[in-house]
Amino acid sequence: MKQKFDIITSTCVPLPLENVDTDQIIPARFLKATTREESFFGENLFRDWRYHADGTLNKDFVLNDPAYGGEILVAGKNFGSGSSREHAAWAIAGYGFRVVISSFFADIHKNNELNNFVLPVVVSEDFLSELFASIKADPKMLVEVDLPHQTVTNKATGRSERFEINGYKKYCLMNALDDIDFLLENKDKIEAWEQQHA
Repeated sequence: MKQKFDIITSTCVPLPLENVDTDQIIPARFLKATTREESFFGENLFRDWRYHADGTLNKDFVLNDPAYGGEILVAGKNFGSGSSREHAAWAIAGYGFRVVISSFFADIHKNNELNNFVLPVVVSEDFLSELFASIKADPKMLVEVDLPHQTVTNKATGRSERFEINGYKKYCLMNALDDIDFLLENKDKIEAWEQQHA
């Protein structure tokens, strides 16, 4: 969903698992869907972890634990590995996450998140470990993600780290623009350049 990014302060959902691949994020059987409704994919985020094979709720999985919630998913190293399916980013956005924090993202998945208005924030492994510990100690603790200043802050400890982001994608997120919106915003400049170089 297109929403302008600025500063997001939220509780977090911890997923301290490494090498979470896109098939775990959204199982392949849901790729046949003829809709791109965010709610459909959001409802099936981590489907095989959220539900048992008989369709009953897996109460041991973090998304089903009422203690945790918020707009930030804190995930283990190498998040989004595997296939390049964009549906994984659709599912994350559809569930309501606006930020995913990890120490490493698979490149294609990272770009898919950015293209779907989800901000992937790369932090050091030490900072990630501290976040997991803080969330475990207090599920209501807050994390602040400041896109303009490119910082992420653990409000429980006061520790901050700076994260990197492509300048173009930063501009698009802060102005709720996808690639087409950006081109349309610059239509006059593009047409002027074409006339000058005809």
